[in-house]
Amino acid sequence: MNRVAIAIKNRLSLRPPQADSLNILAELTDKLTLKKHTPNPLSRGEHKSPLLGGDSGVGSFLQQELEKVKSAYPTCVDFERNFPSICFSLATGVGKTRLMGAFVAYSYLSKGIKHYFVLAPNITIYNKLIEDFSNPNCPKYVFQGIEEFVHNQPRIITGDNYSYNVLRQKKMFVSDIHINIFNISKINAETKGGKLPRVKRLSEYLGDSYFNYLSSLDDLVLLMDESHHYRADRGMQVINELNPILGLELTATPQVERSGGAIKFKNVVFEYSLAKAIQDGFVKEPAVATRKDFYPSQYSNDELDRIKLEDGIRIHEDTKVALDIYARDNKVKPVKPFVLVVAQDTTHAGKLKHLIISDAFFEGYYADKVMEIHSSQTGTEKEENIAQLISLEKPENKIEIVIHVNMLKEGWDVTNLYTIIPLRTATSMTLREQTIGRGLRLPYGKRTGIDKVDKLTIVAHDKFQEIIDAANQPDSIIKRQNIIEIDPQEIIGQKEVITSISNIEQKFEEEQKKIKLIAEPESQQKAQINLELRKTILSTLPELNNAVTNVNELTKSEIKRIAVEKIKQNIFSSPQKNLFAAEMIKEVEAAYETVVHDFVQNIIEIPRITIQQSNEVRSGFKDFDLDTRSLNYQPVSEEILVKKLREQENSVDIISGKGRGIHDSPENIVVNELMNYPKIDYDEQSDLLFRLTGQAIEKFRMHLDDDKLMNVVQYNKKEIGGYIYAQLMQHFYFEAPSYEKPLVRPFTRIEEHNFSKYTKDSIHHFTETITPTNAIPNKVFSGFRKAYHNLYKFDFKTEKDFSVILEQDRAVIKWLRPASNQFRIMR
Repeated sequence: MNRVAIAIKNRLSLRPPQADSLNILAELTDKLTLKKHTPNPLSRGEHKSPLLGGDSGVGSFLQQELEKVKSAYPTCVDFERNFPSICFSLATGVGKTRLMGAFVAYSYLSKGIKHYFVLAPNITIYNKLIEDFSNPNCPKYVFQGIEEFVHNQPRIITGDNYSYNVLRQKKMFVSDIHINIFNISKINAETKGGKLPRVKRLSEYLGDSYFNYLSSLDDLVLLMDESHHYRADRGMQVINELNPILGLELTATPQVERSGGAIKFKNVVFEYSLAKAIQDGFVKEPAVATRKDFYPSQYSNDELDRIKLEDGIRIHEDTKVALDIYARDNKVKPVKPFVLVVAQDTTHAGKLKHLIISDAFFEGYYADKVMEIHSSQTGTEKEENIAQLISLEKPENKIEIVIHVNMLKEGWDVTNLYTIIPLRTATSMTLREQTIGRGLRLPYGKRTGIDKVDKLTIVAHDKFQEIIDAANQPDSIIKRQNIIEIDPQEIIGQKEVITSISNIEQKFEEEQKKIKLIAEPESQQKAQINLELRKTILSTLPELNNAVTNVNELTKSEIKRIAVEKIKQNIFSSPQKNLFAAEMIKEVEAAYETVVHDFVQNIIEIPRITIQQSNEVRSGFKDFDLDTRSLNYQPVSEEILVKKLREQENSVDIISGKGRGIHDSPENIVVNELMNYPKIDYDEQSDLLFRLTGQAIEKFRMHLDDDKLMNVVQYNKKEIGGYIYAQLMQHFYFEAPSYEKPLVRPFTRIEEHNFSKYTKDSIHHFTETITPTNAIPNKVFSGFRKAYHNLYKFDFKTEKDFSVILEQDRAVIKWLRPASNQFRIMR
């Protein structure tokens, strides 16, 4: 990977498959001509692929370009278009749009290409691409971190604004980078009366159509998002007419469905499958759920639909609780999950919605939380539904069930789809992967390590054996261990989240209930002020752990003075300033002693030790001169050079005859090899790298002329790079860090627990006998006198028994079952 590609990879934080794709583009753009080959205008749009013949000039040119690609990537056997076009197949959720941004940035910064045409297959993807390419404030902005585009932001030209936003600014075309984003229908479809699309009509500003203006550009690069859509005859013809210098295709499904089966693409240079994306943790882990001991043949279609819906909703509710707990425990944004129901047709979708909104379906709880979307909807209904879809990730959107009929394939990117209930048979592998792909994106950008937060569940009672068989295949996207058998008895109840708090906070809650019962307004207000003040003092006390050596010192006068000032600051700086702030300030000192006494009595002192480095960790290479005595490589014949270069990995320096080859300096070639070593930081060590490389090149110049020197460097670049690297490692240094005196905080805030509980289940006393014992993990217990928290759950009967011992043992003063995030231990 060259310097420009490495810089883009780092700035855009590309994932490994994205970085691999960018590396391939960098390699191939060094090989390919990247010049427009003008076909015979009389036969435009009728050329065939190079393997099928066609115009001899075009065929000869494409065949030569194809051989350059094919020698490095044998899977590319045909461009399948009338211009060089290569396909990158990346699984849904890995980041194809960001990769397109990387492609544009590299082509511009490395090759000086200024004109791009981005093609979208539908209006949803079209709108998403415009946002991602044009809005620097968008979280998915594709050029985030590319400093060259901060003050020279690419001009985004769309299928809706080109006529007035571009044509009148023709003089500005020379210096800017232009990215045209069009929906395929804008250039493909004919209008009423057989007229050409507007983009192909004559424009008075250009003296030609905008389409012809684009096709005449000598540096147009075409990027095709979801490129499997552009394989129909009409789509192929229109794209060929654009006549770009290079086509870059991106898709998750490099095949087209035909009546005779799937037809694989012939121009794929890189493939990163969904199975690999799942294995590498870039997307959710898909799992399939079915009922235990279930026989679908015993049920009618309507009964099967109802059972799958009910079980899917129960899984959804369980997932919703898990997400709620994760957000509370980790203080991150809450995620509201939803369910996707795949209906057979519009009539079927209507029946399903009627069932869901009825009182017979979970007592009508989802009546106002369901929507259906299909192509038969028009006007206001369609617009409202699209608006609901777009905002599904927002917590205020109350929709939890979406019923769709073949509407939500590509371009609908959401991160909170967690349950899919397919109620029809997918007609193709492509459709199945697209449906699953809607739910694979991770809401927090990476896996959390919590199973239910990282999992997409597909409810498939009637397809269980089929999925079992598929899971046993080596390339299966669903592993055998990801098949879930639902026990109806385990998911029969609806769950809720409850929070276990400290005994002091529980007293405050009980006091709050009593205050609401006070009839006299003045007395109620006074009691409320006193309660709010004590809550503020309690929340402030953990902040004082850096001012004391133990918790008892909180009562010292000097600590009390510091605490009172801090409490006053917290009262005034609260985002929602208390209406009674002035009154609370007056009572701080009086209330402080009482709250501190209760705090000391209840707190369990868990120290927190902070170890800080006192100096920066430094590593690198000490300065030295290269020992060149063993650098005695000799030139080889041109015939041997061609053969050997094609056998080397990542080679881009193919020589096909005397005097031809790459146009780069020998120093750059060797330094480019050195940059592949992980311990070399080019930004920090470039001066040393070029100096050592220069010394090696000077050794060669002593007995070689320029042509022979280039021959030696091209053929032996890896060996030369390895020779220099071996000496670099002899001068490698690493300075171990020193540390400051540890900072010990004698106590920390005790975190609360967040539990799930069956809504209809009661809270049990901890001494109560629970049968069967395997039900204990699902129960919540109370009644503790010595525990810090008011409620606990236990994983095993032995844990529950131990809590009884702790409560009864006179030697035990207080005890704690720490929350999962209490000690902040990294996974």
